[in-house]
Amino acid sequence: MTMDELKRQAAARALEHVRDGMKLGLGSGSTAKHFVELLGERVRGGLNIIGVPTSEATRADAQRWGIPLTSLDDIDRLDLTVDGADEIDPFFNVIKGGGGALLREKIVAAASDRMIVIADDSKFVETLGRFPLPVEVIPFGLSATRRAMAQVFAETGGSGQMVIRKAGNSHAFVTDGGHWIIDAHLGRIADAPRLAELLNSIPGVVEHGLFIGLAGMVVLAGSQGIRVVERP
Repeated sequence: MTMDELKRQAAARALEHVRDGMKLGLGSGSTAKHFVELLGERVRGGLNIIGVPTSEATRADAQRWGIPLTSLDDIDRLDLTVDGADEIDPFFNVIKGGGGALLREKIVAAASDRMIVIADDSKFVETLGRFPLPVEVIPFGLSATRRAMAQVFAETGGSGQMVIRKAGNSHAFVTDGGHWIIDAHLGRIADAPRLAELLNSIPGVVEHGLFIGLAGMVVLAGSQGIRVVERP
């Protein structure tokens, strides 16, 4: 089974938790893309839901599949968000942002009563950090922000190269919010909640890809089938 087929299996299992009348957060990325497509099939079959997309790419996909959309300006809470992940640890700490939508993804997840993370089982790791940690930053004062980030990494026992993410044209990648992303190659994150707290204190950091205390269920697809893990 290909990686893409595994992702689609995880998306299909998460879809089983969607009920008529729900307000849904629609995640971004390759695995979430499968969920949006499968959800669109259910909507065309009569399922009554409304979604809030976490990126412009997801918005376009949802519109293409006929999913009705709204915004967090028009509703106050979401019943469920389904989104992918770049890494997940046994404590349900998650790294997201490989696709660059971490800010909107976190806003939507935080506004949801429940978050289900869907991924192939290679994303489930003992310790976060092998995947570079995305940090969304304001371009103004970037050198000062990087110095503050380096100090935070040192305080939490980590260090590594910080790389400004580039777009296909070799210029800096620009998020949907108009910011840049620094990918921090830390290798190992010993204390993800502490690192998240310290990064939040840096003025030039808009948001980071550590999702702490948000995921309630993880659906993992692998060669042995689907594994569902719920947070105690």
